[in-house]
Amino acid sequence: MTAATPFALPVLILRTGDPDDVLKSQFGGYAEQLTQAAGLAPGDFELVRVNDGQRPKAPSHYRAALITGSPAMVTDLEPWSEETAAWLREAAAQELPMFGVCYGHQLLAHALGGKVGYNPAGREVGTQTVELLPPAAGDKLMAGLPSTFPAQMLHAQTVLQPPSGAAILARSDLDQHQMIRIGRNIFSTQFHPEFGPEFVRAHLERFGRRYAAENLDVPGLTANVRATPVAGGLIRRFLDAYAPA
Repeated sequence: MTAATPFALPVLILRTGDPDDVLKSQFGGYAEQLTQAAGLAPGDFELVRVNDGQRPKAPSHYRAALITGSPAMVTDLEPWSEETAAWLREAAAQELPMFGVCYGHQLLAHALGGKVGYNPAGREVGTQTVELLPPAAGDKLMAGLPSTFPAQMLHAQTVLQPPSGAAILARSDLDQHQMIRIGRNIFSTQFHPEFGPEFVRAHLERFGRRYAAENLDVPGLTANVRATPVAGGLIRRFLDAYAPA
């Protein structure tokens, strides 16, 4: 008699926020975009809306965790955010593979001893160039990637100081910590692997007046928006490499 194949643990999606209702109605929420980029089917993941007060199970119930972006700010130290940071510390201690995006990138750094704040170089939006740094060369997640590639950006805060011992894998002109690795299997990106160019163009159109008031070249940013296939494949590569079903 052949033993049954054990049921694969789900991937945890920690939703920390969403775009505004207009963009959400067109493109889906941040968690939806993230699960699509990760190639996850409905039965493959568990969605926990931490910004609405939901709480995840213990880290042992999951094979990996993905943390979304958010319009919130990590430095506001909202109770739900701080409770999530405590869960992330517990998960890191148990060596759960994790990947954080934008707010998730900053929250992981904050939770694990780094420093987050407003980017001294200013807001970074649109499609920008990411450059890999020497520590990326020996990482199996980054193997075979080009030394530079375009990625979608949408942030005002950033990781000012990574946690002690973190490897800085990539930078951009306005942000020295675009991608970091903490320990063996915790990764995070300030850029958005999950965003498509249509979403970024729509965001720039919707918030163009605000960005123009900050002296950003909105027409130039809009014209530069393009597909980001290398960045867009990172979350699926992460799950394949560190948390296969």
